[in-house]
Amino acid sequence: MTPAERESLLKSLTESRERLLRTVGGLSREQRRYKTAPDRWSYAEIVEHLTTVEGRILGMVQKSLEAPPDLSKRTAMADTAIIEDVAGRITRFQAPEFLVPTGQVKDEELLRAFEAARQRTYDFARTTDGDLRHHFAPHPIFGDLDCYQWLMLLSAHCDRHMAQGEEVRADAGFPRAAAAR
Repeated sequence: MTPAERESLLKSLTESRERLLRTVGGLSREQRRYKTAPDRWSYAEIVEHLTTVEGRILGMVQKSLEAPPDLSKRTAMADTAIIEDVAGRITRFQAPEFLVPTGQVKDEELLRAFEAARQRTYDFARTTDGDLRHHFAPHPIFGDLDCYQWLMLLSAHCDRHMAQGEEVRADAGFPRAAAAR
């Protein structure tokens, strides 16, 4: 990872974290738990999902770096294309069962758990000297991504779900601030 790539990665991780905290941090418990339909996710479930994904991807990246680099491999997509697709919600897909939120995380733990997971990712990105561009893992939709792209994907994934949350907030039944107290 070049110094410019590290700077870009750290900036995107910080900015997406701040957007999530601004969006979800001011919601009441009722607003965080509101669902537009039984099969749709609430803000609370979105944050739980993001936290789970964050930990799994960081673990996968760290595990990938244990193997020798593969200098012959190339990624399936350009960095910008992945970010635009994920953040822009261009390709729609269902989360695999192991990434579907369970609703078991206590309300007061949601943001702390996300922040802890994001901090681990940020610290790793800030300090790693691993060759992220020559270690790969398959993505179920995008094909082989290098480890740098996987880390960049975390910010885009966060933004993707904050857009999903805006759909929840725009729903006619969403509890308004005065009613939520």
